[in-house]
Amino acid sequence: MRLRSTALAAVATLAVSAVPAAIPTAGAAPVSATAATAGTTGAPGDIVGSAPSAFHPLPGQPTDTKAWKIHYRSTTADGAPNIVSGTVIVPQDGRTGPRPLITYAVGTVGLGDSCAPSENLPRGTAMEANLIQQLTLRGWAVVVTDYEGLGTPGVHTYTVGPSAGHAVLDAARAAQRLPGTGLSATGPVGIMGYSQGGQASSWAAELQGSYAPELQVKGTATGGVPGDLLEVADFNNGSYGSGLIFMAAAGQDAAFPELKLDSYLNPAGRLLIAGMKENCVAIDSIAGSFKRISDLTTRDPLAQPDWRARLNQSRLGRTAPAAPVYQYHALADELIPYGVGRRLRADWCARGANLEFDTVWVGEHVSSVITHSLAAGNWLADRFAGRPTHADC
Repeated sequence: MRLRSTALAAVATLAVSAVPAAIPTAGAAPVSATAATAGTTGAPGDIVGSAPSAFHPLPGQPTDTKAWKIHYRSTTADGAPNIVSGTVIVPQDGRTGPRPLITYAVGTVGLGDSCAPSENLPRGTAMEANLIQQLTLRGWAVVVTDYEGLGTPGVHTYTVGPSAGHAVLDAARAAQRLPGTGLSATGPVGIMGYSQGGQASSWAAELQGSYAPELQVKGTATGGVPGDLLEVADFNNGSYGSGLIFMAAAGQDAAFPELKLDSYLNPAGRLLIAGMKENCVAIDSIAGSFKRISDLTTRDPLAQPDWRARLNQSRLGRTAPAAPVYQYHALADELIPYGVGRRLRADWCARGANLEFDTVWVGEHVSSVITHSLAAGNWLADRFAGRPTHADC
């Protein structure tokens, strides 16, 4: 099914604060307290715990879907087993036969557990819920990962690409294994994400051929991708996007404690990072804006070999995705430089990827996920329908 209607309904995404409202989670039951701390015996994608949930793009808005909150097994950036939470959403439209599944990676929501998509999708306060609804209206099931450490014990490993890629792929496995969804292990899968979700979906695309080859991935739609974290950090240092640098530093330190972020921070830096770990992006981005790394540190961690090595571990473009890719990036992106997106395109093309690249000529970082949501969805619909790609490497 191809949708060509206006994307105006998705603009409501921008009106929803990342700070969760004090609204009861209607229709949701708590997942067993042991789910997030269960032993790590099992395979990636195995369900550890599940409970009924709900999907509301806006508070109380009906969607004719059934939803579950899940905890599932996944893998850290360094290959250790972990447990991640997420949400499975299935339209209740009477469809028979294989139903496409989208494993959806959200953009930056923050570091606090209250920011997790699984906490906000039932409340109608999740920032990308209107975009997710565009997918369920096509009759597609959607699984939304919370990523490592967001909604589960520990600090969210924000911007750690391999961890996020594993979480996205294992969410698809978990959705297919969850009883009651009607999803098939051999059903078609699409990967989708923008911004932080663009990094996560791109990592999932690169890893899928080796990490989850059994998934029938038909394509990945990815946008605003921070493919090179060092370049993105340099670009945002001292600008209104600088809060993302400090959030990313906390995320990398959570994944790799040997980096010892705290040893680099001055008192102002410690205070900022501590606050970021408890709050969501609306607060974190404002609190961290227009600050330079030198304002919050006694020495620059990004100048150190161990930090640079870990950040480069999340660099994309070294492996061609096994399935086709639709990549889009705003020419005027004020947070992730357009050149970073073009370089990822060049790297993937050089490695033989089946890639279609789309420049967003009008708009900036946030607006582009809205204005291109229908194009990304239509591109995935073509892949599910078996139509030929239009690669432009």
